[in-house]
Amino acid sequence: MSLVSASKLSKRYRAGDIEVDAIRDAEFVIEPASFVCFVGPSGSGKSTLLNMIGCLDHPSSGTLRVVDTDVSGLDRRSAADFRGRNIGFVFQDFNLLPVLTAAENVEYPLVMVQRWPANKRKQRVMAMLDAVGVADQAAKYPGQLSGGQKQRVAIARALVANSKLVLADEPTANLDHATAIRIIELMKSMRDGFGTTFVFSTHDPKVMAEAEVIFTLEDGRVARNAH
Repeated sequence: MSLVSASKLSKRYRAGDIEVDAIRDAEFVIEPASFVCFVGPSGSGKSTLLNMIGCLDHPSSGTLRVVDTDVSGLDRRSAADFRGRNIGFVFQDFNLLPVLTAAENVEYPLVMVQRWPANKRKQRVMAMLDAVGVADQAAKYPGQLSGGQKQRVAIARALVANSKLVLADEPTANLDHATAIRIIELMKSMRDGFGTTFVFSTHDPKVMAEAEVIFTLEDGRVARNAH
């Protein structure tokens, strides 16, 4: 069974008197435990598509199923609950809360959404920080971490709640070449170890080279590349 599937998926925005088609009649399928890229020029609809898959935005028409749920019509509260239980996010600017330690940043989804017991939370957080290789940085604040360490913490946060799907928006854009390679390798090892699907919006050829499936977006249309 597919993890994500879209049928005639469209998203329109109104800018004054003009309607803009950000996504047009998209058709695609993403399988479990896969490494997938959406690529295309700026303004092609990549971020819009990730936002819809992540239940941060609603389609204008069509069907979108994520983790065996039709997410097209979820209200705000249901969408937030669904995200918290099924989807992790990794961003190019890390999006760590500066007033929380690395461990507290990773713990945050378990407190805010899943409400795990405190002792179980601590064990899970440290296990995830260890899995991404930064357990020794648990007590440090984001301002005390390198870019690579911040992204490792962000990956741990994305996976801490047993997310089946991680959406990564340009996750290597703010990293140097060597660090970006290490982060990509880490994500693939996490996919292999946890069976998590990673879906990227990216311009980075290093990420694209590791993808098993590449979808190209242009003028809101989605096409699967031979790969």
